[in-house]
Amino acid sequence: MDAPEHPQLYLITPPEVELSRFPDVLASVLDTHPIACVRLDLATRDEDRLSRAADALREVTHARDVALVLTDHMVLSERLGLDGVHLTDAAKSVRETRKALGDDAIVGSFCATSRHDGMSAGEAGADYVSFGPVQATQLGDGSFVEQELFEWWSQVIEVPVVAEGALDAAMITKLAPFTDFFGIGEEIWQADDPTAALGALIAAMS
Repeated sequence: MDAPEHPQLYLITPPEVELSRFPDVLASVLDTHPIACVRLDLATRDEDRLSRAADALREVTHARDVALVLTDHMVLSERLGLDGVHLTDAAKSVRETRKALGDDAIVGSFCATSRHDGMSAGEAGADYVSFGPVQATQLGDGSFVEQELFEWWSQVIEVPVVAEGALDAAMITKLAPFTDFFGIGEEIWQADDPTAALGALIAAMS
């Protein structure tokens, strides 16, 4: 399956969000640009904070017919009526998560830089596989995903692929022909005007 001519956009929230402000910022971005999915990706493991954030963002996303998934917390995602989960343990829990949430839920799998994990996640029933970061950063061990992996995936594997982490306009231009989604987060939230920042990255796709 060839990747689409223009990849779709997958937004990732900042690790900390101010609920008095962020839902309005998100609404502005969603009203301006076509977004396929939003991932609630908070650093906290506090159930109350996650629940309140999910409730606030679900109002924004569902009013605009945009899916909202939660990182890792399968039980909480189901209880809060979200659209699914984004798993960060590569392929390990995809199969049991799919079984628990059913066929209609979105189950995504982050596989870092591992082609093997990506293939395993796809075989286990993931709706999409995410790789990243796409270039070297000071975080982690400095490893990153080579463009060749996205090229190979787009030619051989039917499961949609997401490129995320350390994206910039130049990388988006390079990867656009080979990825189905760009997972964009800190790249825009750190800007004064996230909506304009996203517009500049979208322009780099074509």
